[in-house]
Amino acid sequence: MTDPTTATQPAPDAAALTALLQSELAPALSDGALALDADVVAAHSADTALFCPAEGAVALVRARSTEDVQATLRFAHAHHVPVVPQGARTGISGGANAVPGCILLNLAGMDRILEVDAAEQTATVQPGVINQALKDHLREHGLAYPPDPGSVAISSIGGNVATNAGGLCCVKYGVTRDYVRQLKVVLADGSLATLGPRTAKGVAGLDLRGLFIGSEGTLGVVVEVTLRLVPQLAPPLTAVATFPSEAVAAGVVAEFMATGARPSMVEMLDGATLGMLNDYGDFGLDAGAGAMLLVQSDGSGDPASAQREVEEFARIAEEAGALDVGFTDDPADSEAMVATRRLAQPAYEKYAMAHGGGQLLDDICLPRARMAEFFERLAEVRAESGATVAVVAHAGDGNLHPAVFFDAGDPAEVARAERAFEQLMELGLALGGTITGEHGVGYLKREWLARELDPATQAMHRAVKQALDPLGILNPGKMLAALDG
Repeated sequence: MTDPTTATQPAPDAAALTALLQSELAPALSDGALALDADVVAAHSADTALFCPAEGAVALVRARSTEDVQATLRFAHAHHVPVVPQGARTGISGGANAVPGCILLNLAGMDRILEVDAAEQTATVQPGVINQALKDHLREHGLAYPPDPGSVAISSIGGNVATNAGGLCCVKYGVTRDYVRQLKVVLADGSLATLGPRTAKGVAGLDLRGLFIGSEGTLGVVVEVTLRLVPQLAPPLTAVATFPSEAVAAGVVAEFMATGARPSMVEMLDGATLGMLNDYGDFGLDAGAGAMLLVQSDGSGDPASAQREVEEFARIAEEAGALDVGFTDDPADSEAMVATRRLAQPAYEKYAMAHGGGQLLDDICLPRARMAEFFERLAEVRAESGATVAVVAHAGDGNLHPAVFFDAGDPAEVARAERAFEQLMELGLALGGTITGEHGVGYLKREWLARELDPATQAMHRAVKQALDPLGILNPGKMLAALDG
């Protein structure tokens, strides 16, 4: 399509824009919020994705208030200047990357927890609040915010809303969308909209709140979030099982979940990942295993229910030929196992740096019953590409994260890695899945979004974008840019 992110009128040239930024925008912002230094701007111009352009930003606004965001978008709208909203920039799809001539609008400094309402079980926060910081703050209130992406310690609530992030316990407790009561959003023209009620129920009007969750900064900029909370989660029982192959482990997950089980966590690590973790921290994991499953059940507060659930998992695992199955009800042991799982990405980074620096991390989501077939066919991708492919998964949801490693300095290896990445995406769609479960589309997967969505759905996306951002200034060239039209 003609990208609705393309302005209908050209923006000022670089010199004129710099002058306008200094004369018009800077006085409307908090002191020091506007940065024009080229090195500072460049340092904020990308997230962690590979193969995504990130050049050409002319300015950085470090927003400290809703008013800063409004002033920036009013200026951008008046002068047809693209704006790229950002949070902690921990994404891996290029969604926060600069585009030519843009203003980077960074909200990491808007990091206050504004209110915790214990009676209503809600928290109202600014978008820059780090997910783990919110969790820690809520403990003193006896409350919890369940969504827990692998980047929980470094990713922001605003970014989690932008990509509808999930995480390790979403198999039972759901994803970000399930916890958003209300959003305050600055629209492309600088106006402020409040979407959704703070009440537990409310059906007045369309669910515009849901429209913005997962929109990756293409429709507006979230400046405040009211989140639904739950009582502090009960300590879980933990089971760990190892298997001769990934496909066997995946089959166990599908069979276990088909019993109606409600585990609070079902995570999978393949043999390559186990080896990389041992190299990273000498965790003593079974590097000879083809895969490991980490399963937790909190029984919704009932220890007997939790015990029955992990015992049922163990029975299914043993009947399927598990190499080993173990249990623990020690909270310290459980936390250590989960902490090890969260270190998979740092372990990947260490491995990548020792093998040429290249890593492409995918994020497909499949029907659970198709996961075993995915792993059987993954062997073909590995053999054809010659690349090392390691996999971690939120297996209870069918959300797989294959990582392709390669020498970034070798053009032939880069080409093979890119082809392997494409084959994984193709395989995910062929098995009835989706191109992203939680990492977002960004720049990296924009062509693939067009393959997943049917023509009528693409048309609806274009219509929404045109209605909310007619000048096409919000995060151009990213999620919606490749839709037909």
